[in-house]
Amino acid sequence: MVDQSAFIHPSAIVEDGAIIHANVYVSPFCIIGPQVEIGARTMLKSHVVVSGITHIGEDNQIYPFASLGDVNQDLKYAEELTRVEIGHRNQIRESVTIHRGTIQGGAVTRVGNDNVLMVNVHIAHDCTVGSHCIIANNATLGGHVAVDDYAIIGGLTAVHQFCVIGTHVMVGGCSGVVQDVPPFVIAQGNHATPFGLNIEGLKRRGFDRTARNAIRAAYKVLYRSGKTLKAAKSELEALAKEHEVINTFLDFLPRSQRGIIR
Repeated sequence: MVDQSAFIHPSAIVEDGAIIHANVYVSPFCIIGPQVEIGARTMLKSHVVVSGITHIGEDNQIYPFASLGDVNQDLKYAEELTRVEIGHRNQIRESVTIHRGTIQGGAVTRVGNDNVLMVNVHIAHDCTVGSHCIIANNATLGGHVAVDDYAIIGGLTAVHQFCVIGTHVMVGGCSGVVQDVPPFVIAQGNHATPFGLNIEGLKRRGFDRTARNAIRAAYKVLYRSGKTLKAAKSELEALAKEHEVINTFLDFLPRSQRGIIR
């Protein structure tokens, strides 16, 4: 079904079964598969391929040579009916690849809202990218990676499978992330290690001085006290009774499968 208000360039291929909503703009030489749904006012800016069971929300800008929903690179994949879900108002720049999920990983690769995925970013199978994230040129997320809201990942950075990047994290360019990065932390290097807190980012996003000081105190507990993670967690729990923001750390730690960077 193609809405009457949508523009489909004559050179584009939209296969039967695709759902194209109001005011979608499909530029020359795009290919849209039969199980694809594209939300209102989304623009495909030529040579974009959208395949598989892929749902794209509203007001996205998708640039040339992006490939969304294609077969993943997991050798266990056997053409199961897995999918890609992309939210609203994302900028998906040139040559970005977002691969469909696997049965073993929950069957869906998901990207939230208001993200910027720069040139040549790769989002592998079963990844979850939150909202308001920036992933810079040539960054790569291995399978099953989770990137929480407001995270920034620098260019040419590789994130190992199953890693978790916490909210408001900044990962510097050319890093190799092989363990989980707790919320608010700046990480850099190969392998990435902590370099303090993303204080400027927190100021820009409205965290007041009290909240920032509480986050500083939590960082000192995790990284400068010399305590084991178990002991640090107990101290964070006590700190959280006075400062709600510390629950962000406590919610993050149980999600960690690979251990946190230290």
